Amino acid sequence: MARRNVEVFSLSFLDVICCGFGAVILFYTIISAQSGIERTRKAEDLSATVSKLEEEVITGAKNLVVLRNTLQKTESETISASSRATQLIEELQRKREESFIYDAETLAKRERIEKLKADVKALEESSRRLEASAKIATPRGELTGAGKSRASRRYITGLTLKGRRILVLFDRSASMLDEDLVNIIRLRNSPPAAQQGAEKWRRATDIASWIINEIPDASQYQFYAFNTTATALLEGSAGEWIRGDDQSRREKLLDSMGQLAPAGGTSLINAFAAIRDMKVPPDQVILITDGLPTQGATAPALRRLVDAADRAKLFDEAIRGLNKNVPVDVILLPMKGDVPAPHRFWGLARLTKGAFVMPSPDWP
Repeated sequence: MARRNVEVFSLSFLDVICCGFGAVILFYTIISAQSGIERTRKAEDLSATVSKLEEEVITGAKNLVVLRNTLQKTESETISASSRATQLIEELQRKREESFIYDAETLAKRERIEKLKADVKALEESSRRLEASAKIATPRGELTGAGKSRASRRYITGLTLKGRRILVLFDRSASMLDEDLVNIIRLRNSPPAAQQGAEKWRRATDIASWIINEIPDASQYQFYAFNTTATALLEGSAGEWIRGDDQSRREKLLDSMGQLAPAGGTSLINAFAAIRDMKVPPDQVILITDGLPTQGATAPALRRLVDAADRAKLFDEAIRGLNKNVPVDVILLPMKGDVPAPHRFWGLARLTKGAFVMPSPDWP
């Protein structure tokens, strides 16, 4: 029997090989597909992570800007607070210094007040001795206002009309209406007749008339009425001296006094300016007033309340340029509540070697 030839690459072998290759390709395809899906999923996860990180970065940047602005604001507030603290420390130090100065001034004022009380007591005792020991018939000044006053006159202790040129400065401000502020406001809105009939004003004009009548014939004099400005009461006589023996001009001056009415504020610096305007200066000044000034040389731009400290400053400003060699005799009709006025005017009289008088209510 003939032998069969065996073929290695038969159809069955090829089928097996093809199936094997197909299985490998299928396996590779499956693995490749799974890898692609996994890569896609990882890429999506990474993309989501990146987006989240980008959002966090943007949010962080915004927060950083807010924090930076907050930090700048905090630094600015810190600088402002530091500056304010420095100002407060300086203000506290200034207040302490002012307190020390005030304490020293208060002690000095107390000492001056005690001395003033002693001086007043001595004057009162001297006045009582004079009244008890002397009965002197008064000269022309016995009756004020051309001899028509009903009140008898007495001499003022310490006030002597002995100057060759006597300047009388008469306060005609609204405060001369009364001693009480409420009554001043009421009378200020009254008719001129009611103002001229006010008790304090009549007393002030009586004092002024008494002084005019007491001017010696051998002397010369001038009479200025002042409120916010100062003007010669006798028309046409500004800047000149009136002879003491000119009786007709004296009577005209007294008539003008009777027509005068109080009004306005008080400018002491403008009253003292009349002294500098005299071609020949006075050697005696008589000031009739009732308190510290309420205005300087000019009216303030804004109307406001003038307190005691402001009035004291205006007084100091007024006397700053005053000639200390000319005696200033002060007749004060004090207002209620104006406590510093007597001390200030007493100091002015003492500074210029003049007299300071606060007449009794029944004088003149």
